[in-house]
Amino acid sequence: MSVGGLHVVFGTGQVGGPLARGLAASGAEVRAVSRHRPPGLAPGVDWRGADAGDPEAAADAAKGAAVIYQCLNAPYTDWPERFPPLQEGVLHAAERAGAVLVSLENLYGYGATDGKPMTEDHPLVATSPKGRTRASMARQLLEAGEAGRVPIVIGRASDFFGAGVTTSALGEQVFGKALAGKRATVIGHPDQPHTYSYVPDMVAGLMTLGTDDRAIGQVWHLPGPETVTTRALVELIGRQVGRPLGLRSVPKMILRAVGLVSPMMRGLAEMAYQFEAPFVLDTTKFQSTFGGSTTSLASAVAETVAWYSSRPGHS
Repeated sequence: MSVGGLHVVFGTGQVGGPLARGLAASGAEVRAVSRHRPPGLAPGVDWRGADAGDPEAAADAAKGAAVIYQCLNAPYTDWPERFPPLQEGVLHAAERAGAVLVSLENLYGYGATDGKPMTEDHPLVATSPKGRTRASMARQLLEAGEAGRVPIVIGRASDFFGAGVTTSALGEQVFGKALAGKRATVIGHPDQPHTYSYVPDMVAGLMTLGTDDRAIGQVWHLPGPETVTTRALVELIGRQVGRPLGLRSVPKMILRAVGLVSPMMRGLAEMAYQFEAPFVLDTTKFQSTFGGSTTSLASAVAETVAWYSSRPGHS
């Protein structure tokens, strides 16, 4: 893996922050870009304050980049309106710098999959507002690559978890409640297999995509722990914390009802289909091309529980 040149990470949140740290630890020259300076910035990581929604500010912050990583997100309730301008700013920055653009995506663009494992050639046929937005953003990137504007790489992952991850399907509602001795709260049918991605594996995958020319011009599913049912994962967390973990599943009809007065619940109801049928990510393409190991689910859960346990009030 070659880490030459400046690597610029847009977004310093639950994935962007660990990615910047991982790149710095590998010996890369790293710059992190976000609107506000993040706490605990890794030694050796340069930070620039900029709003990616301002194309000129984004281009200035990424000046000199060889590789740019898009790890941005937008407020969930305003996702379709506020996310596309952020991507446009980063795309402009990559074009101005002549950099490879590695974009982290979720799986919204695929829409319902009828329980079939998702591969990279699955069509982007989502019908939900967030899904259509994600699909449109992906097409924008691929078209920019095909037009020769920017070398594009897309890495996709499922619902993720790990140290520092609190706002996700498995965050405070599962790991946080497990450490508090409360029932875990999940969406949909917990007995359906569901792929959950682990942040350190995602980071390793993104670093590979940003440093291997074979990745350019393609979509890749980032590898991670083995897929089990959500119930089996919750039971594994319970064993790790040393007590059975109760489970409460919230059906879509309840999310829809509460969504009449809560934009956040309305947004969750929109994506609830992902938890009502098998939702399995096929990562064969990545693993057969690049190789490498991933974290076992048991180890990933243990490491996440250890982080939650280290927080004040849980020692």
